[in-house]
Amino acid sequence: MMRTSEFNNIYGLIKPANDAHTLGLQSAAEHLAECGFPVVIADSNIQAALADYRDASAREIIIDWILENQITRLGISYRLDQADGVRLLGYLYEEIKRWRLLDFQGGSIDLIFFAGLPETCAAIAKEINGPLVCFQGGESVRETLALMKVPPELIPQYLLDTSQYDETLLQFGQSLIERGEYSKEQSNVTWEYPEYGTRRDTVLKRLAAVRTSAAAARPLLRAHAGPYISGQNQQEAVHLCAAWAEQLATAGLLDILSLGTSQLSQSHFGENWAGLANGGGVPVNSASDLALIYQAARPMLMRTYAGTKRIPYLAKLYEETINICWHALSLWWFNQLDGRGPYDLYTNLSEHIKTIRWIANSGKPLEANVSHHFSFRGADDITYITAGYLAAKLAKLLGCKTFILQNMLNTPRSTWGVQDLAKSRTLLKLVKSLEDNQFRIILQPRAGLDYFRPDPEEAKIQLAAVTCLMDDIEPHNALSPQIIHVVSYSEALHLATPEIINDSIRITLHALKHYREARRQGLIDDMSQHTDVIKREQSLTADAAALIRGLEQAIPDLYSADGLYKAFVAGFLPVPYLWNKDSEFSHARQLKTKLIKGATVVVTEDGKPMTITDRIAWATDNLPDAEYYLKQYHIVKI
Repeated sequence: MMRTSEFNNIYGLIKPANDAHTLGLQSAAEHLAECGFPVVIADSNIQAALADYRDASAREIIIDWILENQITRLGISYRLDQADGVRLLGYLYEEIKRWRLLDFQGGSIDLIFFAGLPETCAAIAKEINGPLVCFQGGESVRETLALMKVPPELIPQYLLDTSQYDETLLQFGQSLIERGEYSKEQSNVTWEYPEYGTRRDTVLKRLAAVRTSAAAARPLLRAHAGPYISGQNQQEAVHLCAAWAEQLATAGLLDILSLGTSQLSQSHFGENWAGLANGGGVPVNSASDLALIYQAARPMLMRTYAGTKRIPYLAKLYEETINICWHALSLWWFNQLDGRGPYDLYTNLSEHIKTIRWIANSGKPLEANVSHHFSFRGADDITYITAGYLAAKLAKLLGCKTFILQNMLNTPRSTWGVQDLAKSRTLLKLVKSLEDNQFRIILQPRAGLDYFRPDPEEAKIQLAAVTCLMDDIEPHNALSPQIIHVVSYSEALHLATPEIINDSIRITLHALKHYREARRQGLIDDMSQHTDVIKREQSLTADAAALIRGLEQAIPDLYSADGLYKAFVAGFLPVPYLWNKDSEFSHARQLKTKLIKGATVVVTEDGKPMTITDRIAWATDNLPDAEYYLKQYHIVKI
C-alpha cells in the first residue's frame, strides 16, 4: 500500500497487559495527535494478547488489530524484564514479517518503535534487523517525534517551547554534580528520642526529632527498594531484599524504606502463584517474608504498597509485621479501571473507604496516591489539584489525623517548572485549608516517574535540579518539604541498588543545602515573587475552588463511595488517556487536554482552553448517566 501523504500514516500503540507503565505511550499519543496524526491505542484485549505473545493465536489477534486499523507505524512499550522484552518483540516482529506487513515486503508498516529499558534496547538492536528504533527514556519532545518520523514542519512550536527557570535549575544541578562533592554528604542527624528504631517509633516522632537535631533542619528521606531478578526463586528474592535493607540501614542515610512489592504481592498475597507472572518488585507472600525484611531494615521506618484485593486485611497485616509508618491508598486507581487490580471501580472505592476508617482508628497517617495517577492518564492541572483535595477531605471526614500529601512533579515530563510550582502551591494551599488542631498536612514531593534520562550523569543533574524545584514550593520555609520521596537517578536505566539509592540521597541532601545557601546569598531568583507563577497560581486556585464547589453542590454525598464514583463517571475529573474503554467511563474519557506553555489544560473541540464554568455544567449534565451505572452496582448487591 503506497502512501501519498504523511497524514496517511496511522500510528498504533500497544503494551502487554502485565506491564503497568503507560505514561510513555500516552505521552507519545498526545504528541502525535497534536501534530495531526491519527493514533490507535490497543484496548485490554489486545494488551492481553501481547502478554501471551508465545501463543500463535494471540499473535494473530494482534495482526488482525493492525490490519483492521490500517496501522502503518507501530509502537510497543515494555519496561519490565529485559529477556522477556527481547522475546516479546522478537516474536511479534517475526509474526509481522510472516504476514508480510513491512513496507520492504510490500506491506504498509514502515516503522516499528520500541520503548524499554536501555539493556533491552541494546539487546534488541543486536537481535533484530529492520525498520526499528528504540526509546530508552528521557527523550525530549523533539527527539521523540523525530524518532517517530514526524517531519519537523508538522510539530507545533508550543510542543518545543522550554522554560528558562528549568534551564537555570539544570545549570545549577550540573555545577554541583561536576564538582563531585555530593559524594561526601552525610545525614548529620543524631537520633536521641527513646522510641527510635523500636516498634513504638512513628514518622511523627521522627519528624519532631529531626527538627530539634543539632544539625540543620532537613526533610525525612524516603526511597523505594524492591529487588527482583528474573529466574530467581521467591525466597531468594526476599532474602536479597532483606540484605539490601540491611545495607541501607547500615549506611544511615535513608529514613523510610518504601518496600516495592510485586504486582502478585498486592493482588494475590498468601496464595499459590504457580503459573502467574511476578511483574517486577520483591515477591513477598507471607507475614514471615515481611517480618524478615522489617528486622533487617531497622532502625529505618518502613512502609509498602497497599493491596489491590483484601485491602483492609493487608493494611492490618502491615501494621503487625512491618509497623507500617503510614498507609497509602489510591481510591479511584489500582483496580479494573487501570488493570492493576481485580475490583471494579465502585467496589474499589468502597474497600478503600472501609480501609481508611480502620487506618483512622489505628492512628497512623494516610497518603493518597491519587493526583499523579490522574496525570498519567492525561488529566489537566485542575483535576490533579482537585483529586488531591477530595482525597484529603475524605481522610479528614473519616477520622484521620495526619495526611501525607504526595506531590509528583515533572508529570507529564514536558511540564514547565513554573507550572509545577503554581500547581504545587495551589494544591498545598487548598489541602492546608482543611488543617485544624485535629488534622495535619505533611508535604512530600517527588520527581516524576518518567522524568529521568537513561544517561547516569544527566540523570544525576536532573535529580539535583528537581530537588531545587521542590525547595522552591515554599522557598522561605526551612521546614518544608517535611518529607522527600527520593527517586533514584537510575530510574530510566535499571533497578536502584543500595549504592545508587544512597548516592541519590547524597545528591538530594547536597542540592538542598547548596540551593538554600545560594538563596540566602541572593544568587538565585526568589521564586516566591515570580510573576508567572503567581498569576498561574491565582488562576488555578480560583478554578480548582470552583470545581470543588461545583462537585459538592452537584453531588451531596460526594465524600462516599457513591459520590466519588459519580464524580468520576460523570467526567468531573477528565482522563482522556484512560486505557479502559468501557462505555461506563465514556464521559471520563471525553474531554481532551493539551499542553500549553508547560501546563496541561482541558480544551474544547477547537483546541481552546475550556472555562471551568462550562466544564462543571457539562459534567453536571452527565450525572444521570452516572446514577444509572451506579444503580447497576446496587442492584447486583441486592
